[in-house]
Amino acid sequence: MSEPTIRLSRAASYSPLLAMEDYQISIDGTVVGAIKAGETVAVSVTPGRHSLRLLGKGRSRSPLRTCEVAEDEVVSYRCHGPRYGLPHVIAALIKPDLWISLTRGAEQP
Repeated sequence: MSEPTIRLSRAASYSPLLAMEDYQISIDGTVVGAIKAGETVAVSVTPGRHSLRLLGKGRSRSPLRTCEVAEDEVVSYRCHGPRYGLPHVIAALIKPDLWISLTRGAEQP
């Protein structure tokens, strides 16, 4: 039997400056690790409902996501920093949880 797990895959960054920043992984309000550009990280959790957020430097962060993780289940998310040019960066300055994209689904190749 395997443990319930939340797996995060972070896309490689097109910008060397953005790639230098590690994102802290917060599960249920507690920082449990970090993820670098191009990396995949698996975090064991207890079965049940969990909240997930990634934290960058300063105010930058991802939206808060919640998921239900069953025994022996792996729930996957993928993330990346801003990719959509100046409009995305400006929007993230106003609404910091737009800086890091966090979506549930399969890992990126």
